[in-house]
Amino acid sequence: MRFRPYRSAGAEFSSDKELKQAIKSILGYRPGNIFLYHLAFLHKSATQETNNGIKINNERLEFLGDAILDAVAAEYLFKTFPTKDEGFLTEMRSKIVSRAMLNKLSQKMGIDQFIQLDSGSNAAFRACKGDAFEALIGAMYLDKGYDFTRKIIVDRIINRYFNMDELVNQDVNFKSKIIEWAQREKKQSLFHVVEEVGSGYKKQYIVELLVDGEAIARGQDYSIKGAEQNAAEKSWQKINGETIDL
Repeated sequence: MRFRPYRSAGAEFSSDKELKQAIKSILGYRPGNIFLYHLAFLHKSATQETNNGIKINNERLEFLGDAILDAVAAEYLFKTFPTKDEGFLTEMRSKIVSRAMLNKLSQKMGIDQFIQLDSGSNAAFRACKGDAFEALIGAMYLDKGYDFTRKIIVDRIINRYFNMDELVNQDVNFKSKIIEWAQREKKQSLFHVVEEVGSGYKKQYIVELLVDGEAIARGQDYSIKGAEQNAAEKSWQKINGETIDL
């Protein structure tokens, strides 16, 4: 399948060559399988259909990129802070991979201008910037492999765009924000574990946030605390008007 030429918020790609050059400019390498990168920028609102009727967008790549980014960030923090405990490392990882942070990174790096959205949609897909960032990581992984992707994430993203000293002191406790908001609005908030997936070191928790008994969002992580933060962040975005899937 070849992608139809499209126009986005600030750029137009009518050829593979142009997209390859854009990736080279942003991340410092030329892509191999350019289809993956076209797909990484295809938001679900602009879903396309293959010749055999399969509908495609960047959601699967986003899922993959999220896992790769989590793993690289965890390894980087583990080596950078050798004396810190699991709670500190979990909170720092949450700060790095938070949707708000990935949205900002997407803008700083110029990734957001390449996203293909449905021009006829009235929705404000603010979270699509971070989604595309993760999808791009997924595309890179499939195209170049884990070691290459880890090096790009560390050298071209973490080392360039993150100040670890500032991040340590940065308060991005979305769970606290949700609790404070609920108290102001006189609502009852409850985080609870709805499922455990995997086993041993691969075990993850899925936590759901209920507000006045209504499910708002779910989060998943290797610790309950991390899953609560993920659920709280998604809920905070939803409360503030962003389009977030449960």
